Amino acid sequence: MSMQPGGYLAPGFIALAHRGGSLLASNLGIENTLQAFSNAVQLGYRYLETDVHATRDARLVAFHDPDLSRVTDTTGRIADMSFDEVREVRVGGRELIPSLDELLEAFPDARFNIDLKADAAVPLLAEAVTRHAATARVLVGSFSRSRLKRFRKLVPGTATSATTDEVMAMGVGVVRPNRSGQDVAFQVPITHRVGPVTLRLVTPRTIKAVHGAGRRIHVWTIDDAETMHRLIDWGVDGIVTDRPDLLKVVLRTRGMWSTRQGT
Repeated sequence: MSMQPGGYLAPGFIALAHRGGSLLASNLGIENTLQAFSNAVQLGYRYLETDVHATRDARLVAFHDPDLSRVTDTTGRIADMSFDEVREVRVGGRELIPSLDELLEAFPDARFNIDLKADAAVPLLAEAVTRHAATARVLVGSFSRSRLKRFRKLVPGTATSATTDEVMAMGVGVVRPNRSGQDVAFQVPITHRVGPVTLRLVTPRTIKAVHGAGRRIHVWTIDDAETMHRLIDWGVDGIVTDRPDLLKVVLRTRGMWSTRQGT
């Protein structure tokens, strides 16, 4: 498959801890925090998934929702708050919301799958990836085609996810070879609903089409062992999970777990 030597997609199989593993017992209520990611790293995970938003004063923070109310002790939109105001908030009543800089510095051996959640985050993420010399350490994704296109132009050496257009085409078996010179992975759920129609995106046939085009496919968010085993049997290249403990057991059972996953 076409991949940058030693790049983000180099390992044969990638196990990704979603928000650090939000359903891991030690992470309940503290997803996307330094402690959550630390717990995943202690399990042996090298690949961590997170999301980024931009504060009012142009700082990047690792947080999934645009609003703080679901997992913190306060309400308000991140885009309307300063970084200092965001830092006063506690996830699960006890953990700080980390900046992207903190994540990259705290886990220098980790690789991050980063979902761009806001337009304002695009140039900030490009600048951060460049400043940290992290092009081989990150894969950037987004549901927004325009955000992905902007980011690719700003940091052309960084791996990204496929665009939504490419994903929809994949769902009907159309996958074009990647000739961009950049690593691009399909990162998809098993199914996706479009109006009244449910597209089955991940099947043995679509996986074969992806591989036939020299590309890779990661599936999210998978939290049960039966589905993990089935997807691995089908030949997926990675699984994103909220249960990194369970995925570790599955991979160990299959002889696919190394001491430091992804090395």
